[in-house]
Amino acid sequence: MVSGKETKLTEQGEAGAREAGGKTRAAAPTGDHPLGAAKTRDRPLGAAKAHDRPLGAAKTRGRPRSFDRETALEKAILAFWERGYEATSVSDLTRAMDIGAPSLYAAFGDKRSLFEEVVRVYSSRYAAFADHALAESPTSRDAVERTLREAAGAYTEPDRPHGCLIAHAAINCTTPEVATSLRDRRNATIAAFEGRIEEDIAAGALPVGTDAGALARHTGAMIQGMSQQARDGASREELEALVEIAMAIWPRT
Repeated sequence: MVSGKETKLTEQGEAGAREAGGKTRAAAPTGDHPLGAAKTRDRPLGAAKAHDRPLGAAKTRGRPRSFDRETALEKAILAFWERGYEATSVSDLTRAMDIGAPSLYAAFGDKRSLFEEVVRVYSSRYAAFADHALAESPTSRDAVERTLREAAGAYTEPDRPHGCLIAHAAINCTTPEVATSLRDRRNATIAAFEGRIEEDIAAGALPVGTDAGALARHTGAMIQGMSQQARDGASREELEALVEIAMAIWPRT
């Protein structure tokens, strides 16, 4: 049996519950969210949003390089070798290398930076014969003869530009830094020959009165002159004939 007091409390409780439920429904009708709550989209449990990534993960930009850098560099070597530094524009380079200007700048820097790399690679790939001759020949005479003969062949190869890039690229060059760099390389070659000639004078392989500086410059003039002759159309045989004359006047003890 329920007392009258208990019945009254029960009715008051049910009435309060109904009142509270009505207020809740009024505050949050279907589809609404409590103030400040973020609206979320339904997705499978554990699925990540498209923009979600692990903490600290770097966001990558751009697309991977779509060309072979070494192939492009080789094409740049041929372009500078054919036209020289000043006459080769960025448009000439992008056309020859088959890449866009943004790709050129991204991979090689500006035109001057690209040219500096071109000269380094050219020197080791196509013009190292003088260094090898100086390092491997028993005398300065042998080194000079080997250098001139190999230059006659290298400067007239049929499948690439004739002459020497380091000599030709300096023609009409109005960029002081580039002109100075190329001149320093040519003078370094002459200085290397002069050093070997001085060693032979000291060893008695050349006459005591030999002018090492003049003989080295004669060798440099032959190398540079053969380069220009090759660009003007001289054949390998014609250049080798010059080598015979140069060696015929070489000082003897």
